[in-house]
Amino acid sequence: MPEYSLAELAEITGAELRGDPECRVSAVGSLDEAQPGQLAFLASKRFRPYLKQTRTSVVILDADAADECPTHALVSDNPQLAYALAATALTAKAPPEPGVHVTAVVDPSARVDASAYIGPHCVIGAGSVIGEGVEIGPNCVIGKDCEVGKGSRLVASVTLCDGTRMGQRCLIHPGAVLGADGFGLARDGERWVKIPQLGRVVLGDDVEVGAGTTIDRGALKDTVLHDGVKLDNQIQIAHNVEVGAHTAMAAQVGIAGSTRIGAGCTLAGQAGISGHLELADGVHVSGLTAVSRSLRKPGLYTSTVPAVPHEQWRRNFARLKQLDDLFRRVKALEKALAERHGDGESS
Repeated sequence: MPEYSLAELAEITGAELRGDPECRVSAVGSLDEAQPGQLAFLASKRFRPYLKQTRTSVVILDADAADECPTHALVSDNPQLAYALAATALTAKAPPEPGVHVTAVVDPSARVDASAYIGPHCVIGAGSVIGEGVEIGPNCVIGKDCEVGKGSRLVASVTLCDGTRMGQRCLIHPGAVLGADGFGLARDGERWVKIPQLGRVVLGDDVEVGAGTTIDRGALKDTVLHDGVKLDNQIQIAHNVEVGAHTAMAAQVGIAGSTRIGAGCTLAGQAGISGHLELADGVHVSGLTAVSRSLRKPGLYTSTVPAVPHEQWRRNFARLKQLDDLFRRVKALEKALAERHGDGESS
């Protein structure tokens, strides 16, 4: 594992150094369990009681908590970001030796950079281009005419269907499928007829796709994820969807076809977005929220009903079924009051 001095970590994170610049750490840990030689961070006040008893060598924290720190510290306005940068450096793994594993199948017309690694049982289709420093883990399938950009990594069992394009430094986790057919069907009496899906999936730079996530190819146009998009596990993105730069989605989000998601958006877990909608830049959708209309202004949107005791839910639901009758009664009362008020004025 890599080892860094406190001075080196301060330079990596941009944090203020407090303590011995020559103190060295080689691992990360939680604030309550980390040992000497490790680094921890404090980003939430609820973990602050652990600070005074910590045994870690270095703590990343903000200025408000720094005076309570009993050990070396890196002080940052954004401790979570500083930790991410430090942890990335401390956990970096050496890339595999370049080359094509003996069990891999690479079409003669594919171009694989000499610095790339192709793992066991991979398949690389005709005309595909594998860029500099790319790492393709075991059991990945790359279809025809795909492109994997410089420094990208497919962890394992990833499928890129024909024509998929990936930018530089993308990370695709196990079981993800990019470029499968979109769900396009035409009705013919009692049966369905498949509509050919002729577009592609195109990813920008620094895109991350979680395990088991599926991104469908476009019907005619491409399905596009712009630079810096981050997708959690088990997300479904349908055909012709466009996702703006640096938007992030948590697990089990579903986006129906031809919807455009703006830049810098966040979609929390199990949010569902209907098709042919537009979400503006800076829209934030709470978990379990169903979006059935375009959201053209930035901000936070929520449509969930919080959990309540079951008996209370039954009472509430019973009243919900009475809303139409209640509405009609209120309108009748309003009309009667208006008429009475009118009679009073005329008399």
